[in-house]
Amino acid sequence: MNKEGHVLNAVLLSIGLGYVFYPAGDVPTFRAIAEMSVPIILGALFPDVDTAFGKHRKTLHNLPVLAIIYGYTVFFNNLHFVWIGVATHYVLDVVGSKRGIALFYPYTKEYGLPVGVAVSSERAGIVTVAISVLEVALVAAVVHLQLPIQDLSATVSGLV
Repeated sequence: MNKEGHVLNAVLLSIGLGYVFYPAGDVPTFRAIAEMSVPIILGALFPDVDTAFGKHRKTLHNLPVLAIIYGYTVFFNNLHFVWIGVATHYVLDVVGSKRGIALFYPYTKEYGLPVGVAVSSERAGIVTVAISVLEVALVAAVVHLQLPIQDLSATVSGLV
């Protein structure tokens, strides 16, 4: 996906998560959206910094980088949602694009699904929205259906 697609995904995800955790659509909903939106958008843009240095879809598009970003948020107790933006950037590049990413860099094999579209495709926006809806639906299922990974949702909602 291109930068616009990653920002669109981050914005939709922020709005969706705000409503998942505070479905009433009142002040707490919009406060959650505001609190999550900037870190998620920053995280969604961060992996593409490797277009300026390193190897694109390798240097900053991998699980060790995601672990470091998540560790940063825990250790320093700030930018709590930035890792969500990084993770969804990876999801878009793996699921929504034809190329994939080097998840285990410096091992350079790229992983992707055969269902993606080219970054320049006119369908890239539709694919981005569809993936965003699926991401929000997955989080909503975890939060509202009492799935076994409920602890993650409690952690995220406790930060808001």
